[in-house]
Formats: sequence, structure tokens, C-alpha cells
Amino acid sequence: MIFPFSYVYFLPMIQYELAEDIGASIRGIIHKLQMTHVDESRLVCIRSKYSNSKRVIARCHGLSRIMQLALNQRPHYVIEVISERFDKLSKEEQIKVLIHELMHIPHSFGGGFRVHKPYVTQKKVERMYKKFVRVEDTPWRVG
Repeated sequence: MIFPFSYVYFLPMIQYELAEDIGASIRGIIHKLQMTHVDESRLVCIRSKYSNSKRVIARCHGLSRIMQLALNQRPHYVIEVISERFDKLSKEEQIKVLIHELMHIPHSFGGGFRVHKPYVTQKKVERMYKKFVRVEDTPWRVG
């Protein structure tokens, strides 16, 4: 059966853009929580729109070892926030989401990921957030 065009719903294709505001927040989190294993020069923040994912607020992507070898690149990570969900959150919840994503990056910074249990749990994110709030704001160098 052929449906009339009015019944067809087309979703726009996913769009990506650099998210400098997220990058600034990430740098603040890294410095306040002393996440010295994260190399800021190899971490990029992206905001996506029109994602088909249903429950995802943000995600962390790593450059796999085979891609590192093929492209002759050192490990890099991308933290992607899904605009439609992330931007609606309170500032507190946004910080918690970014802490969560940063916790997926292993201390080796080798392109791999830390899994949720036992490394990235709600309890650990809450503990890190409380530490983040307690630490005095200190200026950090952007760029």
C-alpha cells in the first residue's frame, strides 16, 4: 500500500557543531577536579542536533587504536552533547552529565573507555560533583 505524502514524516539529518561553551565547562571541571590524565589538547566538544537516539543526553567517543594507527594520530576523545536534551537541563545537571562523560576516559588516555560499573556510577558522579562545588573557583588558562 502506498501512503499519501502527508503521512510520511522525515527527520532532519543529524548536525554537528563545535561547542566552545561546553569546552569551557569541561576545562573548568578538569581543573577543579584535578583530572590531570585528560589532555585538553586532544579533547573536542561537539553539540549535535536531530539525533535519533531516544534516551542519550551526551556521549563520549574515542579514537580507536586501529584508527590511531591508520591515521597516524595519538588518542583523541570527543564529548558530544545532544542539544535537544542537554540544553534543557539545569546548570547543575549539565555539570553532572559532563563529569559523567569525563569519567569514561581512562587514566591511560589511550582511546579506550571506562565502563559504567564499577567506574562510572551515579554515586561516583555525585561524589565528584560535590567536590566540584566545594573547590574554590580558580582561574584557568583557556586555549
